[in-house]
Amino acid sequence: MRHPILFEINTRCWLHELSEASDSRVTLGIVPDEHFREWQRLGFTHIWLMGVWTSGKRAREQELDSADIRTELDLALPGWTKDDVAGSPYSISGYHVPRALGGDTGLKRFRSKLHQHGLKLILDFVPNHLAPDHPWVATHPERFVQCDSTDASSFIGGSGDYPVRLCNGRDPYFAPWNDTVQLDYRRQDTRTAMLGELESIAQRCDGVRCDMAMLVINDIFFDTWKEQLCRDTEVTEDFWPTAIHSIREQHADFLFLAEAYWNRERQLIQQGFDFAYHKQFTDAVIHQRDTVQSVVLSNEDWLNQSAHFLENHDEQRVAAELEPDVHRAAALAILALPGMRLLHEGQLRGWKIKTPVRLALRQREETDVRIAQMYEQLITTLNKTSVGNGDHMFLKPGPAWDENETSRWMLLIEWHAGPDQFHLVAINFAPHRSQCYAAITAGNLAQHAWRMNDLLSDESYERDGEALQFDGLYLDLPAYGAQCFEFNPIK
Repeated sequence: MRHPILFEINTRCWLHELSEASDSRVTLGIVPDEHFREWQRLGFTHIWLMGVWTSGKRAREQELDSADIRTELDLALPGWTKDDVAGSPYSISGYHVPRALGGDTGLKRFRSKLHQHGLKLILDFVPNHLAPDHPWVATHPERFVQCDSTDASSFIGGSGDYPVRLCNGRDPYFAPWNDTVQLDYRRQDTRTAMLGELESIAQRCDGVRCDMAMLVINDIFFDTWKEQLCRDTEVTEDFWPTAIHSIREQHADFLFLAEAYWNRERQLIQQGFDFAYHKQFTDAVIHQRDTVQSVVLSNEDWLNQSAHFLENHDEQRVAAELEPDVHRAAALAILALPGMRLLHEGQLRGWKIKTPVRLALRQREETDVRIAQMYEQLITTLNKTSVGNGDHMFLKPGPAWDENETSRWMLLIEWHAGPDQFHLVAINFAPHRSQCYAAITAGNLAQHAWRMNDLLSDESYERDGEALQFDGLYLDLPAYGAQCFEFNPIK
């Protein structure tokens, strides 16, 4: 199976910009065909429309009252007005598409066009919380965590005759999100209702990105809310295995991607997820590049099911974090690793401004031509190779000579297209030259001499097959060097 490439789009901002460019309203049902053709050309397999669900008015008002949020908006979009703020797409008042975006009918047409171009649709599922103006707050307040005091992180829900104080949603390490209400996963009726929402979503897309998926794992949830009484605790099994099994009984190929942290990635994979965020790799590439090799090799057992990214809507823009040569090395790494490769709208154009998800439009940015050309070369070149398409092997670089420790900065991934052709991605994450020996695993090495061409430059070498098999391949890469060698036998 090909390792998927997921492209995340900020739906509200994107449609706003398409509408401005065409001087007419563009919704999901009438997105021009050129965009589908471009995604197909770049080899994307899945499109993630982030922010298609209806946000609540009450949540939006609370966001506008927050000094911290207003400061965040000032930085991202100077001169913003209240009309520019749509509310957080992760404070959901209903799993239906607003008319302004094209409604559910527009989404259906968009998905159909994706399928015509060989792509699939990913949407968000937010299991942990809902908007405070979701209908259940009034009709089924028992589905939410009840607050036993007049805590500031709560609000009054229920009907007028039977008011109930409900808790805002949160994770155990940060302040509550006051634009949300916390679902109570200790109750079976809550789980049943949320599975119903998930089943409804699954009829309209090909997979879901599950927001903060680890928050509803039993031990995390029960510990987070142990101070709040639940009179109807009825569950012992975790939510995800049951939910994923139920969806796949109806949609066998449905994809589950977990936003995951706190070393819970493997657990979520074991519970049925196809892929889980690998934030540890992102942090290593951005902040501690001498650990990249060790992070990869120590997590080799689940990298096939990890989602690799340099940025997404929650992260700072990578072009603002890394210099272009480091950015190139990092981009090659995420594209060459097995598993899911996640790219973010604007990343391929070198955008540097992080747009808060609650905004309906974003500050205009010019394309960084150097970054755009870099991604164009990397993506289109790798699409023609076994990278992401064949079988892979991580190579442990050996020292080039005694007392040379620079091999620890190298990341080496071997991909196989067949017995007599393979590719080697070699990346040096050091700010200096690094050397190593690589023990190539391809079969039939000794039977040929080999030509190795770097597909990302004009470098080309010939190597003796027996020397490769018994001594290994010597590599000497410049600072932040990033190469993709194609090996072909010399007849």
